[in-house]
Amino acid sequence: MDEHDARLAAAREAAQQREIGSYERHIFLCTGPDCCTPEEGQRAWERLKSLAAKVNRTPGSPKLYRTKVGCLRICAAGPTGVVYPEGTWYACLTPENLERVAAEHLVGGREVEELVIGRNPLG
Repeated sequence: MDEHDARLAAAREAAQQREIGSYERHIFLCTGPDCCTPEEGQRAWERLKSLAAKVNRTPGSPKLYRTKVGCLRICAAGPTGVVYPEGTWYACLTPENLERVAAEHLVGGREVEELVIGRNPLG
């Protein structure tokens, strides 16, 4: 096995360990520095990590995946984020607002309208 194949096999193993293919929703969270301060972004990220872990440990809840990104190119009212597969874009994702988005949208399937800044559904 050459280096490329070995690296590919390792990536496939990591994806399998992360249960890629079983997620119902995926949230990307921008942590700044243009839409918010890095500190605000980090606080939001830490809250999202704990919320997602709690949801993923709850039997019967949808399986969630989360990804931290450096820029979603909406450089205002951050932290900003996008939830797929719906393609719902959110602003003002403070730790408190992330709790609402997690409960209402990520688990409940209902967008938090007052935080929505756009939509781009895929599929």
